[in-house]
Amino acid sequence: MKTTIFAVSLSAALIAWPAIAQQGPAGVPGAYGLAESVAPTPPVAPAMPAQRAKRGPADCVNARDVEQCKARQEAHKKVLEACQDKFGAERKQCMHKQAQAIDCTQARNPQHCESRKQAYAQCQNRNDAQFSPCVQQKMPPLDCSKSPDPVRCEQHQKARLLCQDKAGPEHRQCLRDNLTAKK
Repeated sequence: MKTTIFAVSLSAALIAWPAIAQQGPAGVPGAYGLAESVAPTPPVAPAMPAQRAKRGPADCVNARDVEQCKARQEAHKKVLEACQDKFGAERKQCMHKQAQAIDCTQARNPQHCESRKQAYAQCQNRNDAQFSPCVQQKMPPLDCSKSPDPVRCEQHQKARLLCQDKAGPEHRQCLRDNLTAKK
């Protein structure tokens, strides 16, 4: 009799085991009723590798030159508004066209602005992976003698030269590594 009760209870436990192991509404196994106390998390969209993460506007209060920061934000907003109804290659062309239309006389460094416009024009037909390295290669080196902090400018120039063969996150990490090591 004891063997039968033991066998029946063991088989009942083994049959019920998958139901016990299932997760409850809160994501905890067997924790039913926790869903009311835990706020639901919104579904996360899958990250697309080819699409850059959208960033919010920079806080111009913390910028060195607040006026320039606000002017840059306004110019960027105008470019986005001009190209908002275009997609893909057409949007890319529109963005390049708008970048070429920027007035460099209002820039902090008009010569650098003109150089960037020329580099953009020369690299315009490159794909996304080749565009940034092309622009970096076409840009003339900065004149650090006119910089407010020539030592820092030189450090950045050296870091850019060391990291010029890298792209994307690797490039940014290389810059961080080289700039923080020198401080």
